[in-house]
Amino acid sequence: MKQIICPVSKDKINEQIVRLNAILGVLLVIAGFAFDSVLCMFFLLSDFFIRAFTSLKFSPISFVSHRLTSTLRLGEKSIDKAPKIFAARLGFLMLLALTILFMSGANIAAMIIGGVFVFFAMLEFALAICVGCIIYTYLVLPFYK
Repeated sequence: MKQIICPVSKDKINEQIVRLNAILGVLLVIAGFAFDSVLCMFFLLSDFFIRAFTSLKFSPISFVSHRLTSTLRLGEKSIDKAPKIFAARLGFLMLLALTILFMSGANIAAMIIGGVFVFFAMLEFALAICVGCIIYTYLVLPFYK
């Protein structure tokens, strides 16, 4: 198996916050479908936009995750921020498609994309597996070599 290569930067982020972001994202997608709420989808889409494309220190979800990490005294494990930004951009694209499909009434397609999003986020939350790194290694990096 090819070794996984992630984007690299000098910036670091707390892995505990990243993992809490993932589970909160899962809960919002599930709530969006359970309550037939486009507001949940828009909120999550906006949060991913902030994380993926702005230099703001916190998005609403990452602020909550930061507070939870402090309150629960989960400690800090610094990891590279670049793979998480790349993953946030991929998540934003998935959520954009999900939101458009959800609003247009294509619920089966929206559920499929939502299921993939939940699966990827649960891999991050439960096992600290970044699917963004896998996608980067096999679909992006070959075009830059």
